[in-house]
Amino acid sequence: MLTITFDNKQYTVQTGTTVKAFLESIQKLTPSVVAARLQGKFVDLSAPIQDGARELGIVSVTDPEALPILRHSASHLMAQAVQELFPGTKLTIGPAIEDGFYYDFSAANPFTPQDLATIEQRMKELVKKNIPLERMELTKDEAQKLFRDRHEDYKLEILRDIEGTISVYRQGDFVDLCAGPHVPSTGFIKAFKLLSTAGAYWRGDEHNEMLKRIYGTAFPDKESMKAYLARVEEAKKRDHRKIGRELGLFSIEDEIGAGLVLWHPKGAVLRQVIENYWKDLHTASGYQFVYTPHIAKLSLWNTSGHLGFYRENMFPSMELESVDYQLKPMNCPFHIAIYKTDTRSYKDLPLRWAELGTVYRFERSGVMHGLMRVRGFTQDDAHVFVTPEQLKDEVMNILGLAIRYLRTFGFEQFNVYLSTRPEKYVGSLENWERAESALKGALEAMSMAYSIDPGEGVFYGPKIDIKIKDILGREWQCSTIQIDFNLPERFDVSYIGDDNQKHRTVMVHRAIMGSLERFIGVLIEHYGGAFPFWLSPVQAKVIAINTRNVDYANEIVLALKDRQIRADVDARDETLSYKIREATLQKIPYLLIVGDKEQQAKTVNIRRSRETQQSVLSVDETVELMNKKNRERITL
Repeated sequence: MLTITFDNKQYTVQTGTTVKAFLESIQKLTPSVVAARLQGKFVDLSAPIQDGARELGIVSVTDPEALPILRHSASHLMAQAVQELFPGTKLTIGPAIEDGFYYDFSAANPFTPQDLATIEQRMKELVKKNIPLERMELTKDEAQKLFRDRHEDYKLEILRDIEGTISVYRQGDFVDLCAGPHVPSTGFIKAFKLLSTAGAYWRGDEHNEMLKRIYGTAFPDKESMKAYLARVEEAKKRDHRKIGRELGLFSIEDEIGAGLVLWHPKGAVLRQVIENYWKDLHTASGYQFVYTPHIAKLSLWNTSGHLGFYRENMFPSMELESVDYQLKPMNCPFHIAIYKTDTRSYKDLPLRWAELGTVYRFERSGVMHGLMRVRGFTQDDAHVFVTPEQLKDEVMNILGLAIRYLRTFGFEQFNVYLSTRPEKYVGSLENWERAESALKGALEAMSMAYSIDPGEGVFYGPKIDIKIKDILGREWQCSTIQIDFNLPERFDVSYIGDDNQKHRTVMVHRAIMGSLERFIGVLIEHYGGAFPFWLSPVQAKVIAINTRNVDYANEIVLALKDRQIRADVDARDETLSYKIREATLQKIPYLLIVGDKEQQAKTVNIRRSRETQQSVLSVDETVELMNKKNRERITL
């Protein structure tokens, strides 16, 4: 017998009693209970309560913790349907992911949209059968025999790396190698949808077989799923690749190379506006700008440690005059080289050096995605060299700068994470503790809520990550502040202290946007291409109703451009409704319509894009209105 605590009460339980039997005995097993927490670990309801267990909790289908369990079970349900419909299909892996689940199959042919509909229908039939999901624990030999008899070669390969007792789940004739836990039966999986197909290399290695992946999602109820699918459809409409093409912002061309962005004139204007604000804000915050080359000797990356830690993400080196050179994956060593051109005193610190530096990383073809994942991108990079005593204050300065910058672009919701020392790290424990304390102290001094991400710091130091939420509630990693003990040691980065002795400089890596490309991709999707006035590549379109109004329209454009307003004229011999529709599709914020009446009165008929309400202002009033919006960077 053993004693466990459940719902703040203590119960005596026979060792080996299942969670389900215990809950039934105290009348706490309801139809909504899908799993349990036993001593802090998620388990099936069929799990036995063994010696050592002290606490038990239930997981209801509506609990956030239930979603991964539900979705993982849905991936098994889908795999069962696939194997029933497509005999000979082999199983690989099928995990739950952030918004759903997927399963990778070794199949003769790719899955079509019609196949997905057929698979989904079979899944519904299996749900109606309410098939139990049964956990079996086998020896390695028993598990190997089971999957050998079923000709599941990929499962056998996975088994090679597993020792000890093997857990397997059975639902009807379907069997899968899995750690669990799962819902009690297929009848619990009530709301699901198969979304798309893709290719994926086995174990992420392009030298292995290309598998057939099916993505899906599942929710505890149809209402939640309906809301999610509506967000998915809205996300498709806001896809930055589609909008970028429609608005003429950027393109990625096969003849240039995958993951290499071509900025078109309008995209270049958008980028320039962002860069100019970034530079202005950094100048006001005490930063100085530097520029560094795109390549360096390969030996530099050996000293920095990138060849040892990061080689697979770097482009191949090139030989010039018997010396190997490398496209830069990072800007850090260059900034260190500038620092070391002179002897630095504690009186010189902090030194804040910033660069919009383009770097090159070898992303695999399967993971690139528009502007979000590219091979050549520009980091809004900065490195701050400080003494240990200056670290906390400097982190606070960076946090303030980051929040101000992101809010200017209309982002108000943030999730902040503090990542602590990983298992493998460089530097002394004393330095790690000092750095983590400085990061925590800065966050708390600024009253910023944050979550600890234990062990997720980079090998060279702890970090703070700021993730923004867009209009659809999606998280995007942007700002990061990283403390580095590795590079100062490798490059002997130091300063002369007030004791006239040499001391190790603390180096802070930080980025506010992360990369310009990704940040612009997020902005496009956040605003659906309808940017705030101050960001819009074309801020006003002056539409001449008749050809006799073209000269007046050009006068207005000149007045606007004189105040740095980006405007042009539509003088085409087309109908007014056609011109308005064209400008609206291009998501230009303001349409300034002028005809004979406006020309005679020296006024402008103003309407916001996609709105029918109009107002009439003088030319001077129009210019001042737009100048104010530009100057104040109003996001509405």
